[in-house]
Amino acid sequence: MAFSKQQLHKFANLIRIDISDEKMNIDSVIDWLDKLQKIDTTGIKPMLSPAEHKLPLREDIVTEPNMRDKILANDPDKTGVSRGYFAVPKVMDGD
Repeated sequence: MAFSKQQLHKFANLIRIDISDEKMNIDSVIDWLDKLQKIDTTGIKPMLSPAEHKLPLREDIVTEPNMRDKILANDPDKTGVSRGYFAVPKVMDGD
C-alpha cells in the first residue's frame, strides 16, 4: 500500500511530529512506511511500550483526617461550601 503526502501529513499530526516538504524527502519516508507495512506481526501482542511499567503500590491510609473544611476553604466560588461540597458549572442538560 502506497501512502500519499496527505496521509503522511495526517499520520505526522497524529504522532505529533512536524513534517514539512522542505525538511524531509517525502518519498523516502513513504518508502520506509511501506516497508513497515510489510512486516509480519502475526502472534505478536500489542503493547504500549517496549519497557515494562509497574506503578508502585502503597496502602490507602488516612494520614490527616477531618480536613473537609480546610479543603473547602480553597473553593474560589464558595457556593457549595456551606453545604460541604464544591459547586461546579453544569456540564449536561437534563430533565
